[in-house]
Amino acid sequence: MAVLEVKDIYKAYGNVEILKGVSFTMEKEETKVIIGPSGTGKSTLLRCINQLSPPDKGQVWLDGEEITNPKTNINKIREKIGFVFQDFNLFNHLTALRNVSIGLEKVKRIEKEAAKTRALQELTRVGLDAQASQYPAQLSGGQKQRVGIARALAMDPDVILFDEPTSALDPELIGDVLDVMKSLCGKVAMLVVTHEMGFARNVADEIIFMEGGVIVEQGPPKEMFTNAKLARTREFLGRIGALYGEEETGG
Repeated sequence: MAVLEVKDIYKAYGNVEILKGVSFTMEKEETKVIIGPSGTGKSTLLRCINQLSPPDKGQVWLDGEEITNPKTNINKIREKIGFVFQDFNLFNHLTALRNVSIGLEKVKRIEKEAAKTRALQELTRVGLDAQASQYPAQLSGGQKQRVGIARALAMDPDVILFDEPTSALDPELIGDVLDVMKSLCGKVAMLVVTHEMGFARNVADEIIFMEGGVIVEQGPPKEMFTNAKLARTREFLGRIGALYGEEETGG
């Protein structure tokens, strides 16, 4: 059974159609990367999946339970869905450790000391144990994003959604975040919206190319980068290659 199933999702804001029937499935511990031009609905799709922006039509299932059913306890479901935002979304008045532990206490009702221990384990996992007592203002962008990843991991999610996790980072900080994400591959299901083509090529089990609110083409990285079926896919990847360099896109 698929860990995540997205079926025929539609979403509009006013008269503007953003998503026009998006469907795909994810298996346990699989990594899927969503690519495509800006404004094509990639981030909206993630928000529809965890119901931050409920879809107008369509269904989403997590572990066989329909998230989009009005009777579903969405707060309980969200415990199983990690979300890493492009702009970090940390609590500025809390330390890195507290940013990670507070969800364990408030949502999972874990005792304070046990939550603190678990939070420190996850900060260590992302290489930030030495920064546990620091506040977000004392951290670099890359460190803030790694705190966000640790926060998601601490909840033991079935799937983690990454919404362009490196887009707000200085170029020299991107590698640290991508290294953490690579270390998670095969350990938790990850759905990643990103422009990092090197990451997509080397880490993804499948790449989904979206444009205009629909999935244009999807397939394994090798096939998508070297033998894409559609001219539009080849054109997009070619332009990204020209922008970021052949090595970044895999040549």
